[in-house]
Amino acid sequence: MGIGILVFVISLIIGVPIAFCLGLSALISLIFIKNIPLVVIAQKMFTGLDVFPFMAVPFFILAGDLMNRSGITKRLVDFSDILVGHIRGGLANINIVSSMFFAGITGSAVADASAIGAMMIPAMTEKGFDVDFSAAVTASASVIGPIIPPSIPMVIFALLSGSSVAALFLAGVFPGILLAIFLIIVSYVYSSKRNYPRRVEKVHIKEILIRCLNAIIPLIMPIIILGGILLGVFTATEASAVAVVYSLIIGFLVYRNLKLIDLKEICISTAKTTGMVFLVIACANMFNWIISIERIPQLIEAFFIAHIGNYFLFLLVINIMFLILGCFMEGTAAMIITVPIFLPIAEAYGVNPIMFGAIVVLNLMIGLITPPVGLCLYVACGISNISLERISKAIIPFLIAEIIVLLIVTYCPPVTLWLPKVAGYL
Repeated sequence: MGIGILVFVISLIIGVPIAFCLGLSALISLIFIKNIPLVVIAQKMFTGLDVFPFMAVPFFILAGDLMNRSGITKRLVDFSDILVGHIRGGLANINIVSSMFFAGITGSAVADASAIGAMMIPAMTEKGFDVDFSAAVTASASVIGPIIPPSIPMVIFALLSGSSVAALFLAGVFPGILLAIFLIIVSYVYSSKRNYPRRVEKVHIKEILIRCLNAIIPLIMPIIILGGILLGVFTATEASAVAVVYSLIIGFLVYRNLKLIDLKEICISTAKTTGMVFLVIACANMFNWIISIERIPQLIEAFFIAHIGNYFLFLLVINIMFLILGCFMEGTAAMIITVPIFLPIAEAYGVNPIMFGAIVVLNLMIGLITPPVGLCLYVACGISNISLERISKAIIPFLIAEIIVLLIVTYCPPVTLWLPKVAGYL
């Protein structure tokens, strides 16, 4: 196993895709373990994917793509303008609030950064915002996407831990709102110092009503998804399929922005994203199986219990570990590798699995805006045409704000557990 881990680290450092890092290290480890035929590799990869609830992943990805192509971004931006456009740094605040609403539709940070960034970064720079600030706001706000339900990472954590998807969805509501509030505070402070503009013209009542009505249709989708799950009308997997049907109806019959020819490109994009995620899941399952037969989780648990006897210190160590891990690994892969190991340890320390899930997901999503593997940073860099070094400096205040929210979520359990408790899941 030691050789396998060494192979994993080396291949990760030299830039091998994470799925192949996991597969190669598992293969090397298996070669050194006697009396286990290599055919078990294919078996473990297949059984890792042979889980019906995983169907929710491609459906949520497809629903997000469909809604994004339906032209909802501008409607959400216009609606956000009514709420926060008059505050100093108006467009930056609109960017953040739009990401919060968009999060309830796609559940993907990268999709959020692409859709909102393509519209907001050019608009912000045109109005006098510094381009690095505009890109930093977009990237940091996109983190809200996988926190507020529906959330693809929360679905994966639920499957890994056996937790309720609905409970995890509810656990992400307040942390997502807190993220938006703290980001707006940072935006306001910097906008005041740099004298960034805000909306000064008044919006008439008629225009307010039109914008609100336009926003109702996309905002109904997360209500249908979460409400249907909570009321027991359908499961999370069925909810993802309902989301696709709703997106098709909106795109073809209501907004009429989608054409049949668009479905080919949308389905291909969904298939590529799903294939990437599922390949990681398959290889990680094989890797985790080898870790389990080598009793690595038991050794790690014994180490933690022997050296970290404090609940609060354990959570601090977990946060530091996942923040570092998020800097170098894609979130899905990191969860699949670490959750089966650290969840039992967290439960031994008295940490609720739902709260632990929220902490893990928030940590790894913050990793999306930290170099060198921060995907949302690269998306924002591509749109704004600035260097990674420049956006990395500009995003530091927003990153600090998100870490403060992480600490609040970690050490104030009601932030994540109150809604699931009220709904009867705890």
